[in-house]
Amino acid sequence: MKKNLLISLKLTLVMIVLCAVLYPLLIAGIGKATPGGGKGETVSVNGKIVGYEKIGQKFTDDKYFWGRPSAVDYNAAGSAGSNKGPSNPDYLQTVKDRIDSFLVHNPGIKKEEIPAEMVTASGSGLDPDISPAGAYIQVKRIAAVRNLPEEKIKALVEGHIQKPLAGILGPLKVNVLKLNIALDTQK
Repeated sequence: MKKNLLISLKLTLVMIVLCAVLYPLLIAGIGKATPGGGKGETVSVNGKIVGYEKIGQKFTDDKYFWGRPSAVDYNAAGSAGSNKGPSNPDYLQTVKDRIDSFLVHNPGIKKEEIPAEMVTASGSGLDPDISPAGAYIQVKRIAAVRNLPEEKIKALVEGHIQKPLAGILGPLKVNVLKLNIALDTQK
């Protein structure tokens, strides 16, 4: 009995050191080696941090590109989807309201032209990227509000399209925060 108790205590101490000390130190070390040093990749303008590259932000002003809707209102502390299925009446009403709002703010666009990502939230609720189609469909609105040529806004979008990793892993995407920061520099 005493022998088993001693072995159990030794094993417990070894596991505490492994799981509560060495493993967290290893993970913290890996985090320090990543871009942003484990604190996230910040985006700065004139030395002031304006957001994080990997976390979506809320843009509702017509002079900016809008990102994907968020089920958690872009609260990074509570990342989550809505957990409502595609046949849920509340979910369907939410999507319909988003479509109606998008059409009001983007006159001349037909309902069937709206990319699904512009009216449905991502699984995390914090997706920072949209597809090029999601950006291009907003060009006309932004050009009109900012009194800029549409071609200039389209060129800006084209310059911010990120290619898939290694050319094959993932879709083409546009980071909304970076695009809107670049948009603010246009005259």
